[in-house]
Amino acid sequence: MTDTLPDRLSTNPDSPFYNEELLAKGVGIRFNGAEKTNVDEYCVSEGWVRVTAGNAKDRFGNPMTIKLKGKVEPYLQTEK
Repeated sequence: MTDTLPDRLSTNPDSPFYNEELLAKGVGIRFNGAEKTNVDEYCVSEGWVRVTAGNAKDRFGNPMTIKLKGKVEPYLQTEK
């Protein structure tokens, strides 16, 4: 597998954009220049991220998310 990251990636196993192998390597997200640790899904070409909204849950028990628009920069985290 190459080190290029996909245009869109999700941490939700029910999503068609979920990739367990890639997430196991560790994917970091810079959004508008700030490091984000609560990103649920991102799309580079459309310029948005979905972040979890605190501890709020929907009626199915899934975390509530908020869609934020801006510059998205995914990267592989290096082991220290």
